[in-house]
Amino acid sequence: MLRRRMLIMLGVVLLVVLLLGGYKAWSVYQQIQQFSAPRPPISVAAVTAGERTWQNLLPAVGSLKAAQGVDLSLETAGTVRAIQFQSGQKVKAGQLLLQLDSEVETALLGTAQADLGLAQVDYGRGARLVDDQAISRGEFDRLSAVLLKNKATVAQLKASLAKKSIVAPFAGTIGIRQVDVGDYLASGTVIATLQDLSHLYVDFYLAEQAVPKVALGQAVQLNVAAYPGETFTGQVSAINPKVEDSTRNVLVRATLPNPQGKLLPGMFANLQLLLPDSGNRVVVPESAITYTLYGNSVYVVSAGKDSAGNDTLTAQRRFVETGERRDGMVVISKGLQAGERVVSGGQLKLSNGASITAEEDDTLNAAPRPATGSPPN
Repeated sequence: MLRRRMLIMLGVVLLVVLLLGGYKAWSVYQQIQQFSAPRPPISVAAVTAGERTWQNLLPAVGSLKAAQGVDLSLETAGTVRAIQFQSGQKVKAGQLLLQLDSEVETALLGTAQADLGLAQVDYGRGARLVDDQAISRGEFDRLSAVLLKNKATVAQLKASLAKKSIVAPFAGTIGIRQVDVGDYLASGTVIATLQDLSHLYVDFYLAEQAVPKVALGQAVQLNVAAYPGETFTGQVSAINPKVEDSTRNVLVRATLPNPQGKLLPGMFANLQLLLPDSGNRVVVPESAITYTLYGNSVYVVSAGKDSAGNDTLTAQRRFVETGERRDGMVVISKGLQAGERVVSGGQLKLSNGASITAEEDDTLNAAPRPATGSPPN
């Protein structure tokens, strides 16, 4: 009886173990079937890599300077007697701008001119008398020295009198005046700034590696914050013959016309140096590039057929070499041919060889600016 009861218990336990093992086996089978089932295609956006005329640009930042610009200041002290200009006025070269009180210098000049006149009369009389031997040669030499001394005194006083006034050294636009009539000004006091705005310089620095790419006469395009969207054009006019020791950069100067006077000295400029090696380049949207530490890559759309003979698309990862980036576009210098389709959206969901469905992305067609070589705003 006991033996029969033990056999029944063993049978029950064995049945439970078999049931549990069957359930576990069925679960594993279900998981295997789930993972082995074909996954649905991943929806992505794709664009066709195009070949375009690409103007290579070398970006830089610079500062505008007037072709001629000075701060007008006094060489001597004095009281302002007259101001002959208005703030912001355009003046001509040689135009009188400011006159200091010069009554003392004028009186001294009158005295010196009178002495000069007397010395000239004495010299002429002595020249006749020395020929007649009526005076000695030494006396005539003294008269000659007195004449030269009086001439030098007159010239000195005329120079001192000229320093009592300020004239425009060149034609340009004068700034806001800093003095008023009646002010006593010390020497060195700045009365206003004078700037020639007919054309400007833009000075900028380039890395020493870029020196072989720069040449005189090369075109430069620049933008300033005051006129967003407007591009100004100039030419490289000078290259500094020395590289800065501290920065290893070289100073370059470009000249640009400013007939309307829009640009002002001191403005900050974003500029692009147009390089001569422009040509056709393969470009894709920047969103198509996957940037990693071990290299940049794209997913190329590859067409094929499945086991049932149906058309399929797969994403094949390919490493590429990228070039200049501009306006959301990037140049592919190696690894991709024009006409190949690449994934431009949805790469995070992809793995190499993944099945996809691609919708056309018109990003490349909607951004023609890189083809014209125009710099970004």
